[in-house]
Amino acid sequence: MRASKLTYKNAFYLIVVSYILLNTYVFLFERGMFYAFNMIPAFILIVLLALTDVEKVMYIMAFCTPLAITLKELGMTEGVNLSLPSEPLMIGLTLLYLFNQWSSGVTASEIARHPLTVIILVQLSWMGLTTLTSELPVVSIKYILSRTWLLVSCYFMASYIFRNFKTIKIYLLCYAIALALVAIITTVRHAAYGFDEKTADWIVSPFYNDHTAYGAVLAMFIPIMGGMLLMRNVSFWVKMLCLGLLGIFLISIVVSYARAGWLSLAVSIGVLATLLLRIKFRTIIVTIFTVVVVFLSFQSEILMIMGRNSTDSDGDFAANIESMTNISTDVSNMERLNRWSSALSIFQDYPYLGTGPGTYQFLYAPYQKSGLITEISTNFGNKGNAHSEYLGPLSEQGLLGALIVAIALVFYVMHLGYRLVYEIRDRSLRIFTMSVVMGISTYFVHGFLNNFLDSDKASVPFWGFLAILVCIDLYHKKQKAEQ
Repeated sequence: MRASKLTYKNAFYLIVVSYILLNTYVFLFERGMFYAFNMIPAFILIVLLALTDVEKVMYIMAFCTPLAITLKELGMTEGVNLSLPSEPLMIGLTLLYLFNQWSSGVTASEIARHPLTVIILVQLSWMGLTTLTSELPVVSIKYILSRTWLLVSCYFMASYIFRNFKTIKIYLLCYAIALALVAIITTVRHAAYGFDEKTADWIVSPFYNDHTAYGAVLAMFIPIMGGMLLMRNVSFWVKMLCLGLLGIFLISIVVSYARAGWLSLAVSIGVLATLLLRIKFRTIIVTIFTVVVVFLSFQSEILMIMGRNSTDSDGDFAANIESMTNISTDVSNMERLNRWSSALSIFQDYPYLGTGPGTYQFLYAPYQKSGLITEISTNFGNKGNAHSEYLGPLSEQGLLGALIVAIALVFYVMHLGYRLVYEIRDRSLRIFTMSVVMGISTYFVHGFLNNFLDSDKASVPFWGFLAILVCIDLYHKKQKAEQ
């Protein structure tokens, strides 16, 4: 036995010494591989953790995501644009989860049968079908693979660990702390430019590709931090942490000039008001439907009024608010109209199955109308997507694809959130659930103006919030929110 221990000890020392020698060689003669080679110990550690304590790996993934940098930002590739280290972690978690699902069925039956899970699987299946008919099959295959590992790691794996309520708070705080680090770095760098509005778009690099994605995630976490502050059974030091994070996020979203983020937060306050007044969800749906009908009935007059607004986003807070409805001179708003118009035109040509997941940015150029093209328009498919979580699927997956998102997913998630808030008796858990519903609502509002669910930055909180609602529904709504 002693000899066996000595053998293992010697083997360990041999491996360590060999690694150090190889690392020295790489540094001296293969310096381009130095960073990748030094990721090996971290990779081995994470693999060992995944096999012994998957919760810790989920926390690492949540913490790494806001700080992750894409390969393109690192100048390493123009092809597959993985986000490091978050997406390799997600891929590893997905493979681990699928292996365990195949061998022992780790997905609880109640999770698998939950209506929200069914909707998500239907959406993924429809994406698979439209991939078969895609105009660009390779692009669609890459897209659906990416969506799969985002879903498995951020929803299914999250649902697995969220059965313990403590893990929910730790997971959210891991993401929030890393997001605060990004916010501090970004705000300090932005201050050096005098918080110039034009600088806001690129100052978030390399962590985010533009300030709208950054603002969307900040908006999602502001209600969460506020909710945790009001929970009775959260420790004093955790509350102080949440207060600090809340202050950082509020300052950061103001100086980010993310107008969609401001709008989404305003809507989330409206959601809070309806929850506090215990307004029935069907009443809200009828009201929204009525507003939509009125808008469609008077759209010419409304668009004419909006067309008279020539206020540009020039750095003044009030002017930025007013510029949200400027569709005559604000380039950002005008380009959105261009992208939306192109998406509708594609839908007219491909109404049933669309052009295939992920294909919009490569195919929309010929569909641009000359009267809507702006100075930031492009014909090279290198400046983003349809800028809408609803029109994007309409063009890429046809009418049913859009209905699954706009009607099934959004409607059911909000209905579930309202039902849970009204059913839960424990005060702390009810407050927490309200904050999650508010956080999700900010992204649904963002969905009208942008789409970020093809990225890890937004997918981790979005699918994580959905997993939280499902686990509250199945495991926690009749219990007290544990500290």
